[in-house]
Amino acid sequence: MCLLVLAWNVHPRYRLIVAANRDEYHDRPSTALAPWADAGDVLAGRDLRAGGTWLGVDRRRRFGVLTNYREQPGASSGAPSRGALIPSYLLEAQDPADYLRALQPQAERYGGFNLLLADGDGLWYASNRIAPFERRLAPGIYGLSNHRLDTPWPKLTRVRAGFEQWLTEATPVDAPAGLLALLDDRRPAGPCEYPSGSRERALAAPFVEHPQFGTRCSTVLLLEADGALWMREQGFDRHGRPTAQREYRLGAQEWC
Repeated sequence: MCLLVLAWNVHPRYRLIVAANRDEYHDRPSTALAPWADAGDVLAGRDLRAGGTWLGVDRRRRFGVLTNYREQPGASSGAPSRGALIPSYLLEAQDPADYLRALQPQAERYGGFNLLLADGDGLWYASNRIAPFERRLAPGIYGLSNHRLDTPWPKLTRVRAGFEQWLTEATPVDAPAGLLALLDDRRPAGPCEYPSGSRERALAAPFVEHPQFGTRCSTVLLLEADGALWMREQGFDRHGRPTAQREYRLGAQEWC
C-alpha cells in the first residue's frame, strides 16, 4: 500500500515535488537510493528480487514512480515485473507520451499498476486498470496510493492536506525534513473501521507498521526548473525504526 503526493509546476521554486512512502514485504530484498552501477544514468533504489525500482530519476531529470493497483486476485506468477517499467523509461530516449503509447499494447500482461512519468515538458499518468490508459496532467497537486489517481482514501487525504499546507508556507532551509515528517504519520484507522491489530487497519495508516509488510522507505524529491535536484531517502527496519538515510544535492549540470 504505497502512497505519494506530488506537485507539478505549482511551486515558485520547484518544478516537481514528490513525497512518497514505499510499502513492501520486509523479506523482499532491496538496495537504497543510489546511482546504478550497471546503468549510470539512473538514480533510484532497487528491488533485488526482480531488478526494477519503484521511484527514480535520470541524468536528464526525467522522473518516474510506480504503485501497484490493489485488486483480487493479484498478479499471476507469470506476469512481467512492474518494477521494470521505471528503469525501462529512464534508460530509453522516449518522452513520456511516446513511451506510454509503446507500452499500452502490452500493458495487460502486467499486474495492475499506476505510473507517473515526467520530463522537462510534461507529467503523464497511466494505469492498465482504467480507461483511457494514459493522460497528460495539468499543473496541480496530485495524490496516489494503490487505486486510481486522487482516489480519496483517508490516509491519502490526510497526507495531501498536510502537503498542500506545506506548499503555502515559506520553504524551510531543510525542505525535505518537513515532507518526511508528513510521511511519518503512523495513526491507523479507528477501531470501529478495522479490528485492532489487523493488517487492514495497519494499511490504513500513511506509514504502515506490520510484522510482515510495512513502510520500507520514505523519499522526497525536489526538482528546480533549471534541473537542480535534491533527493533524500529515509530507510526503516521491520519495526519501523529509522535506518540509513541517503541524500543527493545536485546542481543543474551535475550528476552523482
